[in-house]
Amino acid sequence: MRIYTRTGDEGMTSLFGGQRLSKDDLRIEAYGTLDELNALLGALGDHECVAQNAAHIDFLRTLQSDLFTWGSHLATTDPEMLQRLPTIPSTRLDEMEKWMDSQSEPLPELKQFVIPGGHHAVSAAHLCRVVCRRAERRVIGLSKVESIPPLLIAYLNRLSDVFFIWSRALSETLHVAEIPWKPES
Repeated sequence: MRIYTRTGDEGMTSLFGGQRLSKDDLRIEAYGTLDELNALLGALGDHECVAQNAAHIDFLRTLQSDLFTWGSHLATTDPEMLQRLPTIPSTRLDEMEKWMDSQSEPLPELKQFVIPGGHHAVSAAHLCRVVCRRAERRVIGLSKVESIPPLLIAYLNRLSDVFFIWSRALSETLHVAEIPWKPES
């Protein structure tokens, strides 16, 4: 099977349903950034300290599936096709908050900003966080001109918090000191 179609050679791409848009359209930017975030999540899961924790991997794969689902919704404008797409459970935000609460409990109190780094896995979680924030900005921009799934902005806002907590939990698990931000005067 050929993977290349040549249909995008002129800078256009197709949504589910066939509508053609420029590859720099806000909608394409939004779901493309979700795809980028999903790839970074895969990289986070490849770190041994994450991969060896079955509960973390299960949670990570759930989040990856969610991102594919959200992307499919953003890539579809046809109302009939939208009805056939999978959905995100309305309980997902609560699940994310419970996960963060469970991971935060054993962590030392955060008294200042931290700088990303200290270990490859910690940095990977921070990369997920910042790309998630970019995805959130792209989706908000799209929401000003197009209809988007109602829960998506709140989901992305919560997800970036998940990655911050994940970075802190990884620092603790790996016995890596968090790097405090010390602004120069």
